[in-house]
Amino acid sequence: MRLRHTVATAIGTLALTLALPTASAGAATGPFTYVYTDSTGNPHVGLLSDPPSRACLSLPEVTDPSVQPAHTPKNYTSSVATVFAGPHCTGDYFSLRPNGGHGSDRLKVRSVVFA
Repeated sequence: MRLRHTVATAIGTLALTLALPTASAGAATGPFTYVYTDSTGNPHVGLLSDPPSRACLSLPEVTDPSVQPAHTPKNYTSSVATVFAGPHCTGDYFSLRPNGGHGSDRLKVRSVVFA
């Protein structure tokens, strides 16, 4: 049941993405931040500034599966940001609205795509 729901949602998201006007392609304007932990256990804030639209971006600090995933994403871009639990936009996902959408420290993130 869950797999069927996930596939249906992914197909719906793809259809909506393809239906968007091409004038919005390019870059999402504004910052996207997240918190990651370095090898010594210290937290840091990662930043994507004016990220490209419609391209999967693996967060460089947490792409390696042996590293803890990032968390607490904040989307201050002009586009919807869909964050994924896995690298290369795989795994569970959650969409953050533009201009202030955010997730808590319980939302684990390794990659993101902007509409």
